[in-house]
Amino acid sequence: MTRPRLVFLPGLAADEQMWRSQCEALADWRPAVADVHTHHATLPEMASALLRQYEGDLVLCGASMGGMLAMEAARQAPQRVAGLALLGTTARPESEDMRQVREKAIELFAQGMVREVIEPNVAFAFHPSRAREGRLVGGYLEFVLRAGAHQLIRQNRAVIMRPDARTHLPLLRCPTLVMCGDADQLTPKDCAEEIASLIPGAHFVMVPECGHMLTMERPEFVNAALRSWLDTLAP
Repeated sequence: MTRPRLVFLPGLAADEQMWRSQCEALADWRPAVADVHTHHATLPEMASALLRQYEGDLVLCGASMGGMLAMEAARQAPQRVAGLALLGTTARPESEDMRQVREKAIELFAQGMVREVIEPNVAFAFHPSRAREGRLVGGYLEFVLRAGAHQLIRQNRAVIMRPDARTHLPLLRCPTLVMCGDADQLTPKDCAEEIASLIPGAHFVMVPECGHMLTMERPEFVNAALRSWLDTLAP
């Protein structure tokens, strides 16, 4: 019996850089980092493309928007998903307040004001103790700016239009790990606790002294939690 394929799903405007530590720590699983979020306009379209690209049973590990994508893929093909790891994400649809924030940002991105929007808001992505760490913050800015205005606009719109995943989570039967930073300001811990309460048998892990960017802020902790959970899935 072979292992299911481990696929990492980046967050909004992110790429393989945000999963670098996990790819190294879990190299024996031969993980892939998906990029379907850069090629399609909606989460359902991204999920459909993901399921076409990777054959067989999958373990989907998604952070932030990547977690939303993982939940949508599990809705479309629950029989294909052998495990879900959902990091710093939410199953809720977009709130009206956040919709307005994103729409304003989209207007500015369309004017080419990417750095002007992103840099003043970087601190919200990290634990207060790390919001001024040059290497950490610089790495985050690097891949967001690399994504550019077009991707930021399209991916924000995809998040705005995301479906309410809470309706199908109770139907899932795959092993599920839910993780959240204790100081996550973008998807607070009540969002993660809600997901864990909806999926039967889900395992919830709170990451101490951590904000929204779990994989970059506390890589050793996240890697250990993923390794422990993945070991339960190995044949």
